[in-house]
Amino acid sequence: MVTPMPRTILIQGPDGQTKTMPLSGTRLAVGRSSSVELSFPDDAGLSRQHFALELTGDDWTVQDLGSKNGTFVNGIPLKARLALRPGDRITAGHLAIVFAAEDSAAAPGVVVFEGGSGPETDSPSTSTLVTSLNDANRTIVVEPGGGAKPSAAMQALIHAGQELAENRPLADLFPLILDLAIQAVNAQRGVLLLLDEAGQLTPKAHKGDGFRISTAVRDRVLGEKSSMLVRDAQLDDAFKGRMSIVEQKVHTMMAVPLETKDRIIGLIYVDSPFVLREFTRNDLSLLTVMANVAAIRIEHARLAEVEAAERIMQRDLSQAAEIQGGMLPARAPEIAGVDLAGFNVPCRTVGGDYYDFFPYPGSSVGLALGDVSGKGMPASLMMMALHARVHVLAESPGDLGAFMARLNKATCATCPSNRFITFFFSVFDAATGELRFANAGHNPPVLVRASGEAEMLEGGGPVLGVLSVAPYSEQRARLAPGDLLVLYSDGVTEANNPDFDEFGEERFVKVLSENRARPARDIVAAVTAALKEFTAGAPQADDITLVVARRL
Repeated sequence: MVTPMPRTILIQGPDGQTKTMPLSGTRLAVGRSSSVELSFPDDAGLSRQHFALELTGDDWTVQDLGSKNGTFVNGIPLKARLALRPGDRITAGHLAIVFAAEDSAAAPGVVVFEGGSGPETDSPSTSTLVTSLNDANRTIVVEPGGGAKPSAAMQALIHAGQELAENRPLADLFPLILDLAIQAVNAQRGVLLLLDEAGQLTPKAHKGDGFRISTAVRDRVLGEKSSMLVRDAQLDDAFKGRMSIVEQKVHTMMAVPLETKDRIIGLIYVDSPFVLREFTRNDLSLLTVMANVAAIRIEHARLAEVEAAERIMQRDLSQAAEIQGGMLPARAPEIAGVDLAGFNVPCRTVGGDYYDFFPYPGSSVGLALGDVSGKGMPASLMMMALHARVHVLAESPGDLGAFMARLNKATCATCPSNRFITFFFSVFDAATGELRFANAGHNPPVLVRASGEAEMLEGGGPVLGVLSVAPYSEQRARLAPGDLLVLYSDGVTEANNPDFDEFGEERFVKVLSENRARPARDIVAAVTAALKEFTAGAPQADDITLVVARRL
């Protein structure tokens, strides 16, 4: 039996980082779900289970798992299982994976040099030109005497390239670019302007002040991507009557766009109020090329700063998720007479759902579940504040209507006007089956009887954080042996499939009824499996949280 050649994959994740990973086992699934072997939860372009690599005989194959946005191999949509060959590139969402042999010596190098240092390399043919940076710093125009004169334009471009190649902060680039432009064309003044998010030009660097630039010049440069040269503004019919030109004694001027590959990001304007020399067509061409190089360098610096900020944000989010995860119960407490389980998965790195257990003396336990409006970091901060308040009040909850009123008043004191919290709190006595509860605008929990019949625990007051004097009342129910109580967030019932259909209460209650006799942990697993099957890889739109209590 021939052992298949070891293989590796090169992975470039959504964060731009690249890593090498050996392929082991017989299957590797990729997607956003935490249940797959290679998980990228923050890549919204991936389905929960997007595609899988499988060892079939001696070959590794790739197969799409019914993803929403598709899987591509070498840029071609994947329609069926495909055997991979070294060098094949798999892309999905913001993820790229290159399939390769593990033994790099088995394949030829990236570059192979053929031949040797024979006569043909020492004596180039007439069709081959050899030059150097110093030689390139000379013009190709042959003077009458047969020699070549130094080219100021070439020198300026080489100097600009060397200066702009250095790694500089974005703020330091603007004055450098303007200085290079002024020096290249021997201008006396200049200003560099960038378009802001509102489409307005904002000066980022200037030499001189009091610039009065014609709107016609501005609009033509930005709208038509044109570079403009006015050799003598005092004589040009379009400018000689303008008081701004007369007052500033502008003699010759140029304006060129800062143009990247696909858009205009600003312009460079230079002028000379004094008649030392007129700008020429060559000056305009030189300044246009320099502005294009500068614009690309500005965009690269912008992207680098954005990526650095995103890396810092991702690091902070990861730390926040770790802190937030530590606030949720690591496991359900063991209380005689009741089987408990809890579950939470945020739709982003951090979330706004909160659940908790509060064991009390005897056989009583507090059950809590809350949902902060919104998602991400703001919801996470409010969730942590809710956690702190509940832990203080839940030590001795007393009447749960009064408990909820105190919690609401404390929440209103710091809650932003565009935010609110839904919250359910209950105390369950496993010995008697008595359930006391209060609801602040949260989804009514499901009470599934041992017979399979289900009812919703309706009633309650308004959401937390809106009306500081809102009324709340304590309500009661009773669980018989075998009865099941399930608290949940709307991320469960409002989960969408690829056709944007909702999972809904009916499907949810059906899953609970069918699994009501199983342990609480298995009931949670049954719900999450049903959600996974229903959503079929559609992106998770909200946090999903469950609390299950089954009276034994």
